[in-house]
Amino acid sequence: MTTAVVTGLGVVAPNGVGTEDYWKATLDGRDGIAEITRFDATPYAARRAGEVLDFDSEEHISARLLPQTDISTRYALAAADWALADAAVQPSELVDYDMSVVTSNALGGFEFTHRELAKLWSKGPEHVSVYESFAWFYAVNTGQISIRHGMRGPNKALVAEQAGGLDAIGHARRAVRQGTGLVVTGGVDSALDPWGWASQLSGGRVSATSYRPFDVRADGYIPGEGGALLVMEDLAAARRRGAGQVYGAITGYAATFDPAPGSPRPPALRRAIELALRDAGLSAGEVDVVFADAAGVGELDRQEAEAICAVFGPSGVPVTAPKALTGRLYSGGGPLDVVTALLSIRDGVIPATAHVGEVPAGYRLDLVRGEPRYRPVSHALVLARGKWGFNTAIVVSALGD
Repeated sequence: MTTAVVTGLGVVAPNGVGTEDYWKATLDGRDGIAEITRFDATPYAARRAGEVLDFDSEEHISARLLPQTDISTRYALAAADWALADAAVQPSELVDYDMSVVTSNALGGFEFTHRELAKLWSKGPEHVSVYESFAWFYAVNTGQISIRHGMRGPNKALVAEQAGGLDAIGHARRAVRQGTGLVVTGGVDSALDPWGWASQLSGGRVSATSYRPFDVRADGYIPGEGGALLVMEDLAAARRRGAGQVYGAITGYAATFDPAPGSPRPPALRRAIELALRDAGLSAGEVDVVFADAAGVGELDRQEAEAICAVFGPSGVPVTAPKALTGRLYSGGGPLDVVTALLSIRDGVIPATAHVGEVPAGYRLDLVRGEPRYRPVSHALVLARGKWGFNTAIVVSALGD
């Protein structure tokens, strides 16, 4: 069977722009969460977010494209460029229909559309940008990346809140297995404008204090912006073109959906884990680390802990949530965790979970806290859950000899 491998990484995160800067920040425990600076958040109940501060759009996006794009699309275009450069890929040298783009987006182009609607209300329709017709849309990142690089293969866009980024990677693996030679995949999100911020707060899960997943004090998550894009290829094709590196393989993928509220059936995260391990041909004992969804909401954290313990046993596997340093990035969160898992495999280290003091004894988790844990990593499980019941699990593995 075709082996889908990752050969390039591109990261835009609140605690680091660029893969290696993000990785160093994560291992050092450098926090990307702070008071919002992009607008006056004083009137709001929560005022802290994972904001990307070291990204200058004009350095990465042409003057022609800037008026057409939301900040989230600018992040996506830059991350795709970096991932392709990291993979030493020149798209112009490959067959256009042998390349595709599969991304996820959960929030759309909030900042762009808010600005244009403000013009509509205050000045009239003749002042609204013609680019409003597509710049807000969930599929725009896939479209803009495919246009920029001439990628005309089976392109897709997925929407599944926090789980969507992992679903995009799972679908990209399917495309590679079905014959597409190269896929740019992952996700980014941003909604740090007044309208976008109000919409996030309306969900009722945002903390006004701190993001402390699996902590006895957990009272919600901190939102963030950014994410990651990856270059995925068929291993044989990557070797034929002389790919200089292979970070690892996507060996398992599964998605499930929770039952309706009030149903006697249990949440479906455990089943997603079991199906992903089965897809990867692994037993629970072969997994070296779990990158948790880490909702930061007491009930949701408890459910995730129960699912992990049911599969791996009490404290049966190290668990980590590096996203405590970035905030939850919605469609960007899962792909960023996949990048982190690949770097953990490369460097033999599991990053710590920040801000967590006391973990409830009933969770029975071996949560990596305080300092990174140095040990070989061959297989990592990455989990993500989206609001309204989405569950996704991906297995990332070192490439065997």
